[in-house]
Amino acid sequence: MQMKRKIGYRLAHIFLVLLGVSFLSFLLMYVSPGDPVRAMYAVSGSIPSEEILEQTREELGLNDPFFVQYGRWVSNCLRGDFGTSYSKGEAVSVLLSERVLPTIQLALLSLVIMVVLAVPIGVCSALRQNTILDYILRGTTFISISMPNFWVGLLLLYVVAMKLGWLPVVSNQMNFQRLILPAVTLAIAMAGKYARQVRAAILEELRQDYVAGARARGLSERCVLWCHVLPNAVLPLITMLGLSLGSLLGGTAVVEVIFSYPALGSLAISAITSRDYPLIQGYVLWIALIYMAVNLVVDLSYNRLDPRLRKELQA
Repeated sequence: MQMKRKIGYRLAHIFLVLLGVSFLSFLLMYVSPGDPVRAMYAVSGSIPSEEILEQTREELGLNDPFFVQYGRWVSNCLRGDFGTSYSKGEAVSVLLSERVLPTIQLALLSLVIMVVLAVPIGVCSALRQNTILDYILRGTTFISISMPNFWVGLLLLYVVAMKLGWLPVVSNQMNFQRLILPAVTLAIAMAGKYARQVRAAILEELRQDYVAGARARGLSERCVLWCHVLPNAVLPLITMLGLSLGSLLGGTAVVEVIFSYPALGSLAISAITSRDYPLIQGYVLWIALIYMAVNLVVDLSYNRLDPRLRKELQA
């Protein structure tokens, strides 16, 4: 019963946050300088007269009061209609849905590469604390965190694609090869941060009394590490993984532009440069919904994985 109450509370919280985000995003688009109708015609390359501009504003409802426009937009959004893109002439929902799958693929592959890199580095660094290996691994993670994504992406593009020729520079096909370089670029910086978190979590768990008890019972160091220490050390990282997943699903504009990867980030950049207000508003709502949904799933999974929280909910 307490779990159902918590889920209901979080769903109500998500609805209120989305309502606030929708209002602020619509308000910012409404007060922003520039004329969206002129920008729409400028993208098409035509120069209409003032009469046509005024007629278009009337047809789009841009001459109505703010709250009338906002209420109409929210009502349409609740029915799944986020409007029509000014620059592309297609439904915003269609444009966003076309970029969802490439975004999910890039986000998941980035997280997989990051986990494969971060967990072994963090474990080795913790088990060899204050040794030469620990210093080397910590220095490597510090360097990876310090390197900006755009620099790493350009470096990989130059070395791997241009010099070595292992992967294509630009590809018109959506295949696994096109995913590798942007995914590795995103994973490098995340791996350094998570490796440090894994190291700190494992060192904290190794100081706990249950570790001394497990060793006193004759359990091997490998069993203590993999069966007791690592599962408890990974639990605090679940929240960080959820935030990283939400950020990746929202789009990573710089990396996507560098590698010409057609995901949500590059779509957002295109919408901003062309002042495509409906597309920007739909993208902002998508970002908010993704973050809230991922946080909800992370909280629920955390409650399931942590026995202490599970007992509190059942009490």
